Amino acid sequence: MYRKTLHIVIAIVLVVSAAACKPRQPKVTTTPDPGATAPPAETVRAEPAKPLPPPPIPPPVRVEETPVVRPVEDAVAASALDDLNRSGLLKPTFFPLDSHELNDEGRMVVSANADVLKKYATWMITVEGHADERGTAEYNLALGEKRANAVKTYLVSLGVSPDRLKVISYGKEFPFDPGHDESAWSKNRRAHFVITAK
Repeated sequence: MYRKTLHIVIAIVLVVSAAACKPRQPKVTTTPDPGATAPPAETVRAEPAKPLPPPPIPPPVRVEETPVVRPVEDAVAASALDDLNRSGLLKPTFFPLDSHELNDEGRMVVSANADVLKKYATWMITVEGHADERGTAEYNLALGEKRANAVKTYLVSLGVSPDRLKVISYGKEFPFDPGHDESAWSKNRRAHFVITAK
């Protein structure tokens, strides 16, 4: 019994000694390492930025007006009647001797004139019928009228309104060429186009 008690006492002493002999942890004081990362600073809430005032409105810039350049077709439409008739925009149509029938060349000329009349749809036209100096005045007046009417009929068939077309015959009264040979006569057997209103 004594021995058992002794053993217990020794065990208690050893436990207490062991606890007493445990080395103490030295108190460490830390100095900041210059290379170490600093702990994050406390976040400071910034005040919301006030909106900037709007920029001043610049004064209006005065733009100089550029002169309008009219297209060529407007220049044609703006021309005086005399200038238009002198321009040759509408070509005369020529006929064979003693005929009021349009040949292929005559139809081509009238067709080109029809295109111009469609482009300038407000123009009013007089188709003048002419003849050469041979034959009587009555015969040539009648032939000139037939020539003018043949041209009018063909223009209408190409889509030109008959309300825009007037016919007149001058017979041999106003020759284009005053000569007395076939060269002059061939120029005088014609239907001539005159713009009378725009």
